[in-house]
Formats: sequence, C-alpha cells, structure tokens
Amino acid sequence: MKEKIFIGVAWPYANSHLHLGHLAGAYIPPDIFARYHRLRGNDVLMVSGSDTHGTPITVTAEQEGISPEEVIDRYHKSFIESFQGLGISFDLFTYTNTENHWAITTDMFLRLLEKGYIYKEKMRALYCEHCHRFLPDRYVEGTCPFCHFEDARGDQCDNCGKPLDALELINPRCKFCGHTPVVRETEHFFLDLPKFTEPLKEWVADKTHWRPSVRNFTLNLLNEGLRGRAITRDIDWGIPVPVEGYSDKRIYVWFDAVIGYFSASVEWAHNKGFPELWHEWWDLDKPCRSYYFIGKDNIFFHTLIWPAMLMGYGDRQLPYDVPANEYLTLEGRKISSSRNWAVWAPDYLSRYDPDPLRYYLTVHAPETADADFSWREFVERNNNELVGTWGNLAHRMLTFAFKNFDKAVPTPGELNETDQGIIMQVEKAFETVGAELDACRFRSAISQVMAVAREANRYLDLTSPWKILKSDPERAATATYVALRVIDSLKTLFLPFLPFSSQRLHEYLGYEGDLFGQQEVAEFQENSHKHIALTYHYDYQDQDLWKPSELPPGQLLRRPKPLFRKLDDSIVEEELARLG
Repeated sequence: MKEKIFIGVAWPYANSHLHLGHLAGAYIPPDIFARYHRLRGNDVLMVSGSDTHGTPITVTAEQEGISPEEVIDRYHKSFIESFQGLGISFDLFTYTNTENHWAITTDMFLRLLEKGYIYKEKMRALYCEHCHRFLPDRYVEGTCPFCHFEDARGDQCDNCGKPLDALELINPRCKFCGHTPVVRETEHFFLDLPKFTEPLKEWVADKTHWRPSVRNFTLNLLNEGLRGRAITRDIDWGIPVPVEGYSDKRIYVWFDAVIGYFSASVEWAHNKGFPELWHEWWDLDKPCRSYYFIGKDNIFFHTLIWPAMLMGYGDRQLPYDVPANEYLTLEGRKISSSRNWAVWAPDYLSRYDPDPLRYYLTVHAPETADADFSWREFVERNNNELVGTWGNLAHRMLTFAFKNFDKAVPTPGELNETDQGIIMQVEKAFETVGAELDACRFRSAISQVMAVAREANRYLDLTSPWKILKSDPERAATATYVALRVIDSLKTLFLPFLPFSSQRLHEYLGYEGDLFGQQEVAEFQENSHKHIALTYHYDYQDQDLWKPSELPPGQLLRRPKPLFRKLDDSIVEEELARLG
C-alpha cells in the first residue's frame, strides 16, 4: 500500500563547509532512506536547508569582518554543490532567510503565545563589559559542569551532549575577547516545556522502534524534569520578536530552525504549483510517517522541543522516528573545524568519486556507537569490496557477455538447482534488506547486499561459463544469463546506497532512462528577493521498483567500463598529510 513518508534532515549552519562527520551523521542516511521509499512507490517529501540565523553565522561574520549575508551566500552555495556532488536527493533544500519561513515562524510564535505556552520572564545573562553587549550562547565558552569538558558552548556540551544554560558554565569566557563576562538581568520569552511533560511522556512511551540511545536519552531528560527554555536572545540578527517593545531582540535559532521542516514543506508545495499539497504530510488526520535525521547532539531539540511546539500549535504530525547517529571521529581524533582536523566535502569531491564515500560511511556508519574514519580502511574497502567483489562481478560478466553473445543478454536453457539457488537468494534479499532499510538499519542493509554479491561470485566460481563456452555453449549461455540477472537485481539492491554507479550499470545492461530523476538548482522569486535552492524531480511514484530483475533475453548491452576505480595505497599518506 502506498505510504506518505516525510523526511526532515538537520539544517546545517551556513558558516563552514560540510565535512564527513556531517555526511555520516545526518545527510547520507536520509538519502538512502528516501531513495528506498521512492523505489517502493511511496510519496516521499525530503526537506532541509541552510540555517542562516544561528550565532555561528554572526560569529564567523565578526571574525572575518564581513556581513552575515556574505557568509550565508558563500556556504549555502557550497552546501548545494556538495549535495549535488554526493547525490543527496532533497525535494527541497532551501534556507531560513526567506519571507515564507519568517512568516511561518512568526505565526507559530504568536499562536503558542496566545495559547499560553510562551511566557515572559526576567533572567540573568552573561554580559561582556569589554565588548559592551550581552553574549548569546555561542558567544560564550567554558567548562561543562557535567563532564568538565573545557570547550563547552553556552547552549550545549559537544562532549556529553547535555543541553546547557550559559550561566552553568564553569569559568565562562567571551569567545571574542576572552574576558570573563559579568551577570546582568534581561527579559526574554520562554517556551513552557514543563506544561508538555506528561503529554511527551505518553507520546514517547510507545516509541519502542526508536534507537535505544535516542529513547533513553529522551526519557532521562523527562524524568529529570523539563525547564522553561528561552526562545529569544539579545542579538540583532535573525527573525524579529513579533511583540511590541522587543525590537532589540530576536527569536533564537533553535526555535526558528526546527520550524524550517514545516516552512520548507510549505515552500515546496508552493514551488510545485499546488500551495495546499503540504497538508498531505503534516495534517494530523492524514496517514504519514515522519522521520528526522540528525546527529546525537540534536536529539533534545527533535524528541522534546519540536514535538512540544507541534503539540502546542495543534493539528500537526509528530515525529514517528528520530534515527539520530552517534559521532564520526577522524583517524582516532574528534573532528575539529577550527583545527582543520576534518575532511571537507568539497575537498573530497575534487579528488574522488561519491559512491565509495557513500559506501564507506554506510558500512561503517555510527548508528549505535561512535565510529572512526580511517583513510587506510577507506582505501581497503574501496579496493577489496567495491572494486574486488561488486565491481569485478559486474564488469567481468558484462564484458564476457558483450564479447561472446553478440553484445546481448543470452537466451538461457533450463535452470538447474544451482541457478535457482542464487536467484532465490537474491529474491529473498529484497525482503530482508527492505526490512532493514525501513527500520533505518542502513549498516546492516548494505552488508547484506554485499553478502549477496559475494554469493554471486561463488556462483560464478562454480559455473565458470568461460570454461565451457565451446564445449557446452547452452550451459554457458544459461550461467551467463543467470549471472546478468543477478547483477541486475543487485543493481537495484545497491541503488539507494550507490546511485551513480548503479545508474551506469543500468545503462550498460541496455536499459534507457534515469533510475532516479534529476537534481536541479532552481532560483525562486519572493516578493523582495531571489534565492537559490536544490530541488529534485522524479516520475515513478506509482511504481514499486523494489523487486528482482526480469532481465529480458536478447536485450542489447552497451560496452561496459569498470564501475569503480582502484585507489593506490599512496593516497593514505597524502591525505593524512593534509589533515591539521
């Protein structure tokens, strides 16, 4: 039965390029999930965008002596180029600096205020007497009171993941001048999270399909007791507070950014020419499963704050699942943008193909525990698994058939038990791999697909059609046909993970057309300005393509080329030398 699947993907701050930690944690997994469900014929809506209002943007702007708009423009374009290069198939990747987003955020703020879920309260905040200003959370650094990490931010500790109030930091310091701030009083608006404690507990109670780390973290915070959370800040960049007398304050980014999932859906519907279409994924009375793909540092905002906001607003779908990933480290160390201990997406794409990275970051995904990216292991898995197991299987059989069977799929004779056995294994894989993908267990799913590819290689070792081509041409044709049919099925099983090489294989097998639509960078006009966004177009929503091959005998093949290229061991030292 056709389903509605909503996929919300973490909004990256537009203040630096994407690195491998971002890709492994929040961007490759939802693309795999979206591609799988599109293959199943489900209606998928996957949205995200650049987060343009966070203090990380203003911090970067101040450090570089440029405007926030210039920072945003640079990195928003970089994100779009990286997502295009990696094949991340957003239905819409926009940004939060649109009139549409501002209007929807303002509406949600006012509605929650009217319904009594937002209140005003004076609070103590850190003020830098040297810089002459209040310090928003990201403008403060200090020691975490829970794990004693010395570089915790004023909103959250990156080490233990605990949400923080800047006043809780031990030995706080201004990020810009390093001076110790003083405490002053200021008035702000707060989201009344305690009012949602019981509804949230009831909602989380049946989420046994959540990853244990996500569910346990959420339940622990609920059991500890929720506190009101300030949703405005003393800053001049961002969406104005829509209440008279507060023109010097802005809606704070964590409140603003999660609304982006909804506002991007509205923008997408408008761009499609059907302004009310978003209701199909958001109205409470519509059947839809909503997934939010994030890193573990954002669990709090997606399993507690965003659901509370949706509950308070009313008549909106709550998350079905929040498959948050753990962290990816790099060569045994924590990824650090400031220390350049990172592999940046644009840099990677300038030297290597996208599918090997998609493969490695999936088979080595930090789904249930932190994982480490190693250049040596990346090269080994590329050469041994993509080139040696899967790529060699596809290339040698396509080359053999192209050369010996008139550049066409041969006509088989009667299938024996060995032939039927490998075909049955592949057919079964569609069910088992599909179940893993639907449960967001991508690491297990791709491992199962590669295991089938190994079995296909064993089948070829047993049948060896090249050895019997002259002595028993019918049997050679049958084994070749079975191998090509299995390869065609594996192409589909690998599709969500390896879209680029699968598309090339699709063409080598003699098929026409795109397996997955087209990405497009589009320019959209609002009332007062234009902005660019990444969009995606495909036209097979009503077909279930997640099924074994029906490769027709006689179909003409195209001259094949290797799907993957072998990497020299020397690149390991070259890449290590680039770090830091």
